[in-house]
Amino acid sequence: MAIGVWISLFAYFALMVAIGIYAMRKATSSSEDYMLGGRSLSPKVAALSAGASDMSGWLLLGLPGAMFASGLGSAWIGIGLLVGAFFNWTLVAPRLREQTVHYGNAITIPSFLANRFPTRAMSLRTVSAIVIVIFFAVYTASGLVAGGKLFESAFAGIFTFGGLSDYAAGIIITLGVVLVYTVVGGFLAVSMTDFVQGCIMMLALVIMPAVVLFGEGGGGFDQASQTLMEVDPTLLSWTDGLTFIGWLSAVTWGLGYFGQPHIIVRFMAIRTLREVPVARNIGMSWMLISLIGAVSLGIFGRAYAVRNGLNVEDPETIFIILANLLFHPLITGFLFAALLAAIMSTISSQLLVSSSSLTEDFYRLFLRKEATDRECVMVGRICVVLVGLVAVVIASDPDSQVLGLVSNAWAGFGAAFGPLIILSLMWPRTNGAGAIAGMVVGAATVMIWITLGWNGSFMGGPGVYEIIPGFIASLIAILVVSSATADAGEYKVIDR
Repeated sequence: MAIGVWISLFAYFALMVAIGIYAMRKATSSSEDYMLGGRSLSPKVAALSAGASDMSGWLLLGLPGAMFASGLGSAWIGIGLLVGAFFNWTLVAPRLREQTVHYGNAITIPSFLANRFPTRAMSLRTVSAIVIVIFFAVYTASGLVAGGKLFESAFAGIFTFGGLSDYAAGIIITLGVVLVYTVVGGFLAVSMTDFVQGCIMMLALVIMPAVVLFGEGGGGFDQASQTLMEVDPTLLSWTDGLTFIGWLSAVTWGLGYFGQPHIIVRFMAIRTLREVPVARNIGMSWMLISLIGAVSLGIFGRAYAVRNGLNVEDPETIFIILANLLFHPLITGFLFAALLAAIMSTISSQLLVSSSSLTEDFYRLFLRKEATDRECVMVGRICVVLVGLVAVVIASDPDSQVLGLVSNAWAGFGAAFGPLIILSLMWPRTNGAGAIAGMVVGAATVMIWITLGWNGSFMGGPGVYEIIPGFIASLIAILVVSSATADAGEYKVIDR
């Protein structure tokens, strides 16, 4: 591997660690500082942090891989996500920023739900913390799988010593760097690194498709389109070969946004309510550019591979293959850093949210109610490491697919928390009993659906994405149980 690649990667790793050390000095003196950055994020940092922690390695591996394999029909996932993100910023962000302060200055999603529904506080914090830790272990594993694939594809044979495979080395190195800046700097470090990583990701997704399409061997748009038509005309169709169920399963990815703790916690950390619209505009612009770049990379990368006789065994590695092939080593290192940025930004956010729940909603609730802020910060750091180690075990299978793991975890959170977050913020009749029912029913439906394999094949036809039944079941459970019960003494949703 060329020295230029290592120089770029080393510079990237050093920058992430430096940001972590800087954040440690600025915002780790209390639980609110460590877990929510003291609610001090500027609009641009909040916006890119939400976007970068959202997209993960899926943006540079999973989505381009799906486009490479299936064509434009897979782009409906991106369209669904874009619409879902817009409504998440519009409906949830301002209300959550305001109400988490109003209800006891909550610094985690479980603590907000407990303060919002005080008669069921203990049950809500316990159940939500369990759901967060279980699904985030899987979600974090998807990021580590992406890191393993990067090192396996880009650095083949370099790390094979002592029986350690390149894939395993990628997992260890990826997690190791993330742990350093997350453990040291907490939420502020994660958010600041997310901002830098978001900029790197977007720049890479502008550069790569442009070079693939117009550089040497690309042939331009017309030639790429002609090549794809010769291979398979359906690659350029938005609908050919796509059933209604397949289309619905793709666009309903957007439903998941309302229940992703690592994303919506950014809304809680924005400096002021007035800055939410500014953050929304920045975040949506970043997301639109990045998704267009990822879609273009996958579809035009397929045309480039065909025209130049490239053998792509795993479509999810097309970004890595083209980065190695088309660019100067220094630029290749930058592009690999962009991929690591996508991976690390999500892993760090997920580890921190899991740690926050274990600390605030388990340790402080059941083991040490009198724990000091400094003690909770230390426990939070230990929990970050523990969740990371569990994710390593889940990610140990090199045959794991990034998109598959992400889709399972995304659906679990979307169904368990999505309807509950929306209704707790906007429907005054929501109560604690309904909240618990919705969370349990949503999570259970998703897990049962996956276990029965109905996301792969349902009633003899194509599979139905598990977020659809999970979200609907959770929504119905909250509406029915809340309407049929009354929890005396509960707070109601505040007026905006």
